[in-house]
Amino acid sequence: MSVDKQGKIIIFSAPSGAGKTTIVKHLLNKFPDKLAFSISACTRPRRGRTEEHGKDYYFFSPDEFREKIKNNEFVEWEEVYPGAYYGTLKSEIQRIWNEGKHVICDVDVKGGLKLKNYYGDHALAIFVKVPSLDILRQRLMQRQTETDASLETRMAKASYEMSFEPEFDVVLVNENLEKAFKEAEQLVLHFVETGKILKINEEEIK
Repeated sequence: MSVDKQGKIIIFSAPSGAGKTTIVKHLLNKFPDKLAFSISACTRPRRGRTEEHGKDYYFFSPDEFREKIKNNEFVEWEEVYPGAYYGTLKSEIQRIWNEGKHVICDVDVKGGLKLKNYYGDHALAIFVKVPSLDILRQRLMQRQTETDASLETRMAKASYEMSFEPEFDVVLVNENLEKAFKEAEQLVLHFVETGKILKINEEEIK
C-alpha cells in the first residue's frame, strides 16, 4: 500500500488472563485475507529450537535493540527489566501494509496506548477485560502455573493496568468467549471497512 493508502492497525491489550491472545488468534484464523499479526522484537533468548527469528519474534541482542532505539526504528518499546527489551518495529507495521493487509497487535497496555497515539485515526485500540478481578484470579489459578507470590504480582499488575481502560477506544468484556469472538469480529470488520469505531452496548456485554 502506498503512504496515502496505508492500512489500519488493530490493537488488543489486556491484563494477563483476560483472553486477548485467544481472541487475536481467532481473528487471524477468521480473516486471513484481511489481517496479519505484528511480530514483536525482543532481547530474550529463543526458547528451545522451535522459535524462529522473524516468525515468533525478531530476536536482537540488547546492543542491537538499543541501536534501533537510537535510530528511531520503533513505534513503541519498553525495558521490562534491566537489559530485557520488547518493542514494535515501524518496519514490521509497514511490511504488513505493503502486503495489502491490516495489522493486528497483541501488546501490553502501555504499548497499546503508544501505538494508538502514534497511528491515531488509523488505529483501533481495544481493551479486553474480565467482568471482575475475582474472576481474573480464578482464571489465573486454573492455569496452575502460578505460585502464590506470582499470582499476587499478576493481580497487582492487573489492577494497575485496568486503570488505563478509559483511554482505549473500546472495552471488550470477555465473560463468554464465543460472544467475545463475535463482538471482536464486528469491531474489527466495521473499523477496517469504514474507518469508524463501533460502540458496543455495554449493557449487552454485561
